[in-house]
Amino acid sequence: MRILGRRIDLQVLVVTVVVLVVVVFVALLGIVAGSSSLTIPDALRTLLGAGTGAEQLIVFELRLPRVAGALVVGCALGIAGALTQTFARNPLATPDIIGVTSGAAFGAVAVIVFSGGVYAVGAGTLSLGVPLAATLGALITAAIVYGLSWKGGVDSFRLILIGIGATATLMGLIRWFIARAQLVEAATASQWLAGSLSGISWTSVVPVVVVLLIVTPIAMTQTFALEIGRLGDDMSTGLGVALQRHRIIVIACAVVLAAAAVSAAGPIEFIAFVAPQIARRIAGTGRPPLLLSGFMGALVVVGADLIARALLPSPVPVGIITAIVGAPYLIWLLTRRKERETLR
Repeated sequence: MRILGRRIDLQVLVVTVVVLVVVVFVALLGIVAGSSSLTIPDALRTLLGAGTGAEQLIVFELRLPRVAGALVVGCALGIAGALTQTFARNPLATPDIIGVTSGAAFGAVAVIVFSGGVYAVGAGTLSLGVPLAATLGALITAAIVYGLSWKGGVDSFRLILIGIGATATLMGLIRWFIARAQLVEAATASQWLAGSLSGISWTSVVPVVVVLLIVTPIAMTQTFALEIGRLGDDMSTGLGVALQRHRIIVIACAVVLAAAAVSAAGPIEFIAFVAPQIARRIAGTGRPPLLLSGFMGALVVVGADLIARALLPSPVPVGIITAIVGAPYLIWLLTRRKERETLR
């Protein structure tokens, strides 16, 4: 099937549309979940501008910013994970594991600790502080990890090991910052590090939306090169792919997306790892489709947030739920890979 001269996998297209419909439905559940008696028809009517004053307050001021934040953060992490996993040809090479998320967290926590415990994007003098610091931290970490893992090419195993080391180092520095901080700053940074959507607002959501609108089309231009890259560097070069330019674009897109998500909601773990792998399996493709990975990331985050605040006896940060789900999946994948290597 071809759309605008580009070949589109019909199965991937159908699965993407189905997942998008599920995302919309779960997002509506997220809007109506809570102490009020709001129903889905009430939420739809309010979103179309026909709700009462009380319903508009509940939907637009209390519920929708959090749901929208979950959607855009999950989408950004899903696409970032799909880019790094495909680029490195390894499902373990995600922003969480190769140090990008920790770099963003390091920059953001430094701003939080040294600014009096204020972390909401757009709050006072920090209108650019947290997202800018997170982006710089992620970019610098990615450059260091990439440079150290280069040895006549980027080996995914070396990239992961160096990334794990960078993550451990940065997390140690983050803990040192928190240990030396005042009580208010330490409490704020600790809550933010858990990956929470409780303090998210429209001023936190808008920058992530802008980043998605700018970066996603750029990432989509690399789809052909990502597909060819699965065959190896020599084949990519032989088919006319500007390899170094392609790598820089892919890494930059993944880093900016991950940094935007982290600056808005903190390091929500395992979304960049789990969402692309689920997307790849349900689509039946050799690599994670970018848009489907983004929608799957949005679905996982908004679903986890719904569980965290509506189905548990007391609300917990969404990052705790994603870690509970993602960690066993990581263990299963590692075990499966080990078994495969043993059989060989």
